[in-house]
Parts: sequence; structure tokens; C-alpha cells
Amino acid sequence: MTNKLKLVMVGNGMAGVRTLEELIKLTPDLYDITVFGSEPHPNYNRILLSPVLAGEQTLDEIILNPLDWYSDNHITLHTSWTVTEVDRVKRVVHATNAAGEVQSAPYDRLILATGSNPFMLPVPGRELDGVLAYRDIADTLAMIDAATTYKHAVVIGGGLLGLEAANGLMKRGMRVTVVHVAEWLMERQLDKVAGGLLQRSLEERGMQFRMQAHTQELQADKNGRVASVLFKDGSHVPAELVVMAVGIRPNTALAEKMHLHCERGIVVSDTLQTVTDPRIYAVGECAAHRGIAYGLVAPLFEQGKVLANHLAEFGIGRYTGSLTSTKLKVTGIDLFSAGDFMGSDDGSTEEIVLSDPHEGVYKKLVIRNDQLVGACLYGDTVDGSWYFKLLRDGRSVADIREKLMFGESNIGDVGHEGHSKAASMPDDAEVCGCNGVKKGAICKAIQDKGLFTLDEVRKHTKASASCGSCTGLVEQILMFTAGGDYSATPKKKAICSCTDHSHQEVRNAISQNKLLTNDAVFEFLNWKKPSADVKATGCATCRPAINYYRMSSWPKEALDDPQSRLINERSHANIQKDGTYSVIPRMWGGETTADELRRIADVVDKYNIPTVKVTGGQRIDLLGVKKEDLVNVWKDIGMPSGHAYAKALRTVKTCVGSEWCRMGTQDSTQMGKDLEKAMWRMYAPHKVKFAVSGCPRNCAEAGIKDVGIIGVDSGWEMYIAGNGGIKTEVAEFFVKVKTSDEVMEYTGAFMQLYREEGWYLERTVHYVNRVGMDYVKKKILDDEAGRKALWARLQFTLDGEPDPWFEFDKAQVDTRQFEAITVEGHTP
Repeated sequence: MTNKLKLVMVGNGMAGVRTLEELIKLTPDLYDITVFGSEPHPNYNRILLSPVLAGEQTLDEIILNPLDWYSDNHITLHTSWTVTEVDRVKRVVHATNAAGEVQSAPYDRLILATGSNPFMLPVPGRELDGVLAYRDIADTLAMIDAATTYKHAVVIGGGLLGLEAANGLMKRGMRVTVVHVAEWLMERQLDKVAGGLLQRSLEERGMQFRMQAHTQELQADKNGRVASVLFKDGSHVPAELVVMAVGIRPNTALAEKMHLHCERGIVVSDTLQTVTDPRIYAVGECAAHRGIAYGLVAPLFEQGKVLANHLAEFGIGRYTGSLTSTKLKVTGIDLFSAGDFMGSDDGSTEEIVLSDPHEGVYKKLVIRNDQLVGACLYGDTVDGSWYFKLLRDGRSVADIREKLMFGESNIGDVGHEGHSKAASMPDDAEVCGCNGVKKGAICKAIQDKGLFTLDEVRKHTKASASCGSCTGLVEQILMFTAGGDYSATPKKKAICSCTDHSHQEVRNAISQNKLLTNDAVFEFLNWKKPSADVKATGCATCRPAINYYRMSSWPKEALDDPQSRLINERSHANIQKDGTYSVIPRMWGGETTADELRRIADVVDKYNIPTVKVTGGQRIDLLGVKKEDLVNVWKDIGMPSGHAYAKALRTVKTCVGSEWCRMGTQDSTQMGKDLEKAMWRMYAPHKVKFAVSGCPRNCAEAGIKDVGIIGVDSGWEMYIAGNGGIKTEVAEFFVKVKTSDEVMEYTGAFMQLYREEGWYLERTVHYVNRVGMDYVKKKILDDEAGRKALWARLQFTLDGEPDPWFEFDKAQVDTRQFEAITVEGHTP
């Protein structure tokens, strides 16, 4: 017997299975999962059917999730079964197979991932033998089979799918005519000029076109097979195979039978729940979100991630729609478009155009109010992702307008060679739009896992694994990261110019050889000296790092060297741009009292502090404190140091929780106070922030903290490695515990692991990315004794740790720095 919830998914395509992949990452054991797929295959990459048709790939090569994946993840897969009925009252799904057999499955949650159906023109003869749609493996195999027997093919539809079908059939030896009702090809992705360039290029390869042609009838031969296409103008072309690629429609037949609200698709909310029944979700091409049914892979995968988040009962994900771009490779020709690339006729937009038909390059940028609002690229799409970022961010391009057309690399006048693109891209630049993979993730995978082939990169990151249009860029990144031979090991990064040793090598040396002083480290590791007869002293980069590594490796034995700390940690306050300081006293869990507020108010008046600010961490910041007043300000406030200046625990943000909130399930305020009081004197490689929310509504924003705790009915959920700074990183689910004591133990163990292994100035998100979440789980979740030892070591370290605002001698605070210096004869 099992108490797991039952999750049933109707459909076995890319969007649905990506949802399951994301769900399994978050909570692998919450559901018993059953999947019904009408095709006899596991999940495959539908986008790569065209290379299969062209003979460039095999069916096995486009399988995304082999049958073993389903069994390894305890997913029951029923292939060749079509769900025909769903009883929403009893919550049971009924499916049939080709033999007419019936199979049923109960559900607690139901995902409809029924995809879309190809649209067939309602013309006479559409039912003839030899008339096909182009949507799945069966269609592809039928086309391959026809190409071995027949010679003349007509593809109706000059969009991406139609052109790829035509190209594949040409490569199979058929004579192909593309029939298109519009004035130019791919009119939804390209403007008239780019569409014309594409047509001429394809005509040079032997593809024929009938533009602005309206099909009237498909005519049959004596055997009942299609023989020709008759147009409304009376002309016709021979056709022994007709492929209709004129668009798709969301497959809502089952949903309509279930009486779910459908309009342009199955109508869903921001959590991908159907608006009719909250137990039922829809994802992918069948779903209509805010009136839009998406057909591109990237937004469908975004939907899958949000849906998985909701199914995992995290409750913090919302899908708000997608801004899409189109980056394609049509029969070897690179195309890109995004935004309003057609421009407006009312004079509100301007166009910058570069056209070189001889070289097959065309670029058009559309600008409105000094913002890039659209782009259409043909032939040279290397800057497509950069243009899309400018469009998405909405930043002004007035300052770079003169060089905008020539690409990102020309902004710094360094030329525009395509092969330099990979090296110059920032780590947070998106490389694979389909799967949302950024350059930094690809580089990290290459370095950490020793990857040296494109297939390995695809396997580990999914970059280039969907539409393939980013393949060239991924290969460039592979070359630049792993070396020109795809196998060289990247050089380590030295801690600073004083040494060739890396952060890890310095940490290891200190830990393994009990190096208790800076001088001992410099001598042992042969630190560079200013001259032969002068000892090494280090620099402003390495001294703070070494000081931290010593103290975290050998607590209570390696003494702090205050002069090796940064200015804020020496002064125990944040220096501001005018030379004054800010003071932030600690408020346990964001809670304060009238007496504390009165003292703060009195201090503000007494020392003429110009600004009082409530911070995002639920603290009060006094800005503009003179350095000579700091000691007396601390004394008069009489509250502990908030360590807002230090690489330490800054704040523990809380909501009011069950004590006051009618929605609260746990006492988040008390939990936050307990955490903060236990760890408030904890120094770390970088600043650390916690948050505790009393319920999954997560008012304390626990999802973007180094440690986030969320109260649920049965205990607490713990999330780690979040960051709300310059680059927001969502914390990852770590563990669910029952008691407050467990929250304390698991949090302390993670912090101590980070303290002992993190590199100086490395945030928790970067530490976890470097070592891997599986490693952290192994050290803390899988090793009870190791976890308790980590927590014990942190408590040992913090025992007796002084408050630098009040225990000057013990904290080695040199109070002479706060004394004003009077220079004789100087008139201020």
C-alpha cells in the first residue's frame, strides 16, 4: 500500500514530460505518476522530425526520454493508449487502445498535455490516399516511405514546418513544389525582404514555389491516390504526395468533453490550473494562458517549470506569459526575429536596415522612442540573443544607436567576427532559448564534468538539444572553454597576483598543515615578496581571504587579524560615499519594542543623524553617522550589532506567522528569532541572509535567501542557495523537517559546511553550484553523524564570540580609529 498522491498525465510530449522532469527534481517521492501516450514511442524531440525526414538523424537519436527513464523514475507509461473519457466526480481516467481494450486510472491531480492537431484544409480530396499532415513520427515515416515510390510532392504551407518538410523530401529525391497563400514565405517570422531572400535561396537549390496560390481541389488518379493539386485560377501541379503544413490548433477535444472551459485552448490560470477544476492542469500547446496558446518550445518549458513548482506544493511559482523570439535554421539558413519587426505605418517607429543580397545578409532593427522594439535577421543571426535582451529589458539604445546594427562586439570597437562571440558573451547571457540555458551553466558543466563533445554538453545541460539553432554557438563555447582540441583542461584561477595558488589550494594548505597565522601561510606557500630581503605581506585581495580561511579552519586557535579585514569590518559599520557611516542594530527576527524605538529616536536626535530608513530586511538603518560618534551611538542604542557591514549573518526576515496571521501554520517569528540568536555572530565567506515564512504564501520571501524556511501543516520546508541581489537566484528545495530543533540543526549544518568549504566572497548559490546540490545533500541529509558534527562545530565556534559594539578588547576593536584628530594650526 502507498499513501502517495496519484498524478495522471494525458499526453507524452515535450511540454508534459519536461514538467515531470522538473517535478522529480523538486520532490521525487510525492506522487505515483501514470502517463498515457497515444503514440507507441517514449517522449521524443518533435522539433527534430525534419532532420529525420532529411536522413540526417535517426529516430533513436531524437528520443529525449527512453523507456528506461520512466522505469528509473517509477513512472507508469502506457504507450498506444488514448484517453477517451475522464470522470471528474470520481476522478478516474479511462483510456482505450487499438484493440478496443479499456484501462482506467484514478487521480488526485490530472495534467492535460494533449498538444495540438494539424489543421487540414477543407478542400475536396483531402481524404485521398497520399494526403498527409506533418506532425508526428507516423507522418514522417509515411513521407519517407512515399519518397521511395513517388517523384512529385506538393507541400501546402510556406511556414517553417512546410519548408522543412519540402527540404526533407527534396533530399529524399522528390521534386517539390511549395504552395503558399501569402505574398512571401514565413510571413509571421520574416518581413517581405527577408522572405524574398529566403525564397530565392531555396529556388537556387531546386525548390519550386506557387505564391499567393489558393488550393481548390486535390484530384485523384484511377486508383484513388492523389495525383495533382488544382488551384482556383485553373492551373494545377502534379502531386503524388501532398503534405499539409498550414498550421495547428490546440487539441481540446477531451477537455471539451470533460466540460472544461476552452477558448483558443484549455483556459488556465497563472499556476496552469484549469479555471474550471483546480485539480486539473493543462500545459503546452493545448493550454490557453491569458488568451494565448504558445507553440514555441521555450514558453512551454517555462510553463512546465511553474506547473512542477505548484504540484510540488511549493506555491511560489507563477507563469505570467512569455516574450518570445524566433531563432531558426531553415534548410541551413539562419533566421531570427523578435518583437514588432514589421514596424508601424503611423510614423511611430524608425527602421535601421542593412542589406547585402550578394552575401545573403539582411538585418532590420525597429526602434520606437529610443528603444529597440523589433528585429529581423537573415543570414547573420549571431547577435540575435543580444538584440532580444535589449528588446526584453526595454533599455534606451540612444547611446549605442550608431553601432547598434553592427552587433554587441562592435560596441567596444573590437570587430565583428562571429567566432569571437562565445568568448565575449557574459555568463548570464542566454544561449539556448528553448531550454533557458545560459553561457555560465554551459561553461560550468564543461569544466566540472570534463565535457568535450557537443553530445555530452546536450546531455548535461540540454543546450542545443531542442531546435538546434544554437548548436554553432554551443560549439564555440565548447572550444573556448575546453580548448581548441575540445579536451584541454582550463587553467585554475589564482587567488590574486601574489601567488599562483587557487582558493581551494590555500584552504587545503591551511587546513591540512594547521597554518595559524598569515605569515605561516605566506611562508608555507611561497608567497611572492616585494624583494628578496623582505618578507611577504600579501595584498588587499588575499589577506582578507587568508584571514577568514584560518579562523574558519582553526576556530579559537587561529586569531583574527583585524588589519586583514576590509574597512567596514574594521570599523564595524558601513562607510557611505560622503565618509559617514550607517548603523543598523540587530532586531531579532525583525521584531522590536517601544523601548528600543525610543532609544533609536533619542540617538537620532542627540547625534543629529540625518536619515532613518527601514530596510528590506526588516531593520532600521541610521545613515550619516560620523565616525567619531559610532562608539557612543552603539552605547546609547544598547542593541546588538546587526553585522550589516560584515561577511556574516545579516538578517533573519520573518512574517508574523501563526501568532497573529489567520493564514499562518507555524510560528515563523519565534523560529526566526531562535535562528538569529543562535547564529548572529557567525562570520562566513560572504554575507548571509535567512527568512522564515509561516505558510506557503511566503510573505517573508524565503525563496530568495541563503536559507529560507517555510512553515507547512506538517512542519517546515527548507530551501537553500537563494539570492535576491543583482542577479536573482531562486532557492532550491532542500529538505522537509518536522520540528524547530531540526530546522536549527539542518540550517546550522549547511552554514558550517559553507563556512568550511566556501571560497572567500563566494555566495551560497555559487558554492552550491560549484560543488553540486547532490554533494550538499550527501553531506547533510544522508550523513546524520556528519550533520550533527557540522552543527556542533558551528556552536563551538560561536560560543563566546564577542559583540564588536560592546566587547572591544575581546573583539580586537581598536577604538583609536574613532577618535577625531586635531591638527594644530588647521582651521576647518
